[in-house]
Amino acid sequence: MREERPTDVLVVGGGIIGLSIAWRARQAGLSVTVLERDVAGGATSRVAAGMLAPVAEVEFGESGRRQLELGLRGASMWPAFAAELETATGVSVGLLQTGTLVLAHDEDEARELERQLEVRQSLGLTVRRLRPSAAREREPALAPAVRLALEAPDDHSVDPRMVCAALMRACVSAGVDVRARAPVARVELAGGECARATGVTLEHGEHVPAEQVVLAAGPWSGGIEGMPEGAGVPVRPVKGQTVRLRDPAGPGLLQRVVRFHGGYLVPREDGAYVLGATVEERGFELAPTAGGVYELLRDAHELVPGVSELQIEELSVGLRPGTPDNAPAIGRCPVQGLIWATGHYRNGILLAPLTAELVLGVLTGGEADPLLAACSPERFSASAGPPTAPTGPPPSTAGEPSKPAEPATAAKAVP
Repeated sequence: MREERPTDVLVVGGGIIGLSIAWRARQAGLSVTVLERDVAGGATSRVAAGMLAPVAEVEFGESGRRQLELGLRGASMWPAFAAELETATGVSVGLLQTGTLVLAHDEDEARELERQLEVRQSLGLTVRRLRPSAAREREPALAPAVRLALEAPDDHSVDPRMVCAALMRACVSAGVDVRARAPVARVELAGGECARATGVTLEHGEHVPAEQVVLAAGPWSGGIEGMPEGAGVPVRPVKGQTVRLRDPAGPGLLQRVVRFHGGYLVPREDGAYVLGATVEERGFELAPTAGGVYELLRDAHELVPGVSELQIEELSVGLRPGTPDNAPAIGRCPVQGLIWATGHYRNGILLAPLTAELVLGVLTGGEADPLLAACSPERFSASAGPPTAPTGPPPSTAGEPSKPAEPATAAKAVP
């Protein structure tokens, strides 16, 4: 029998967000248990490319500005976070601080990239306009077809698989109880109208008591039952297919992350590359498709012909956790003792250190960080209900104007 004494903090979800929160909470002296539905770090975090790209992914509108503030703060935390993890565990996390190039393939894309450059400059972000020759000086593997490039020297990358391995080691060494294959069915409440979370019940019926519960289960967060009306967050899964490639000759084809209309190529320090990624509203479907993979490879080959010489190591499919505004939900809700940390969509890796810091402040009753207002779960209270997809096309990103939605049978490849 497991000890029935409530743990101080129960984290539901063992991806990069949940593990980061658990590590920080344990460092603060709290007892921590992590419940992961499968294997820690084995779902969305395992498939993620690991781009730390708040500048390249700037979006228009007020929501975009709020997410930019979160992204810039998250990116600024990564070097220290990576160094601390590596020191604590002896495990590299694959942080590459080499910058990002956003490419235009034709005149229409070049005009859009010029507009994107102006937007970023107006926001005071560090970006550079590069002629094709200057872009090829930085990355000789680029094709002559490149018409224009935008350089974001402060947008970097990390290897999420290595990060999760390091976080697991750090958590276990610190005394966090990480339980695999422990899917949570519902949050247990007490107190009637003044509801308070008292723990969770697993799908096989076991009750796990806790003083505070953190819901960090990514796209599965929205399916956890037990929420009173107005306390839920509508989280939906957004399918993404990626192709993992390897250069048998070792690293060197690309030094930087390369982004383009239709996808991105993220180099690893050992000669591997991540090519991604489709964005598909298909629920919890996890099957890779020939169409999705074909489009990724075709678009990459047009700008980096050497891709065709790389070996295919793996086809990966993951599920991003999206909210109606595709911004994260971090913080308390009307239920006492219940904290949300989900809905990070494409920025879970980027925002992991920041999310852990924000949640720790909530757990320990520290002074509220102003950034919490931008991602409050209570913004969904008036319309909380079953997860729904946002209407219209996905938000425009650097070098990628919005287009009408593709037919349901097509996989749309975007960063």
